[in-house]
Amino acid sequence: MWKNYRDLEVWKKAIQLVKKVYLLSQKYPNEEIYGLTSQLRRSAVSIPSNIAEGQARQSANEFKRFLNISKGSTAELDTQMVISKELDFITQEELDDIYKDIVEIFKMLEGLSNSIT
Repeated sequence: MWKNYRDLEVWKKAIQLVKKVYLLSQKYPNEEIYGLTSQLRRSAVSIPSNIAEGQARQSANEFKRFLNISKGSTAELDTQMVISKELDFITQEELDDIYKDIVEIFKMLEGLSNSIT
């Protein structure tokens, strides 16, 4: 049906985003470990995880559904990063860098979803 999820560029980019989010969130205050830090990391991990799960189901409708869940997670992550900036946990430059990745991944998810028939 489709390539293995590990061959998908969007999955690879989402894995790199997870790494970036983990490294960035290491500097968050310790009291945020069960709050915003945890939420950020779960949102980021959800993106490639849902790509993989959807592809593995070998059904066009299921794959599209899980790609939509991944898109939702990108929006959730973006919101959490804006909150992080508002709380001065990250710089504007860090926010801008993550935002570029989020937008690129969102567009790739849209394109992949639209290509599935």
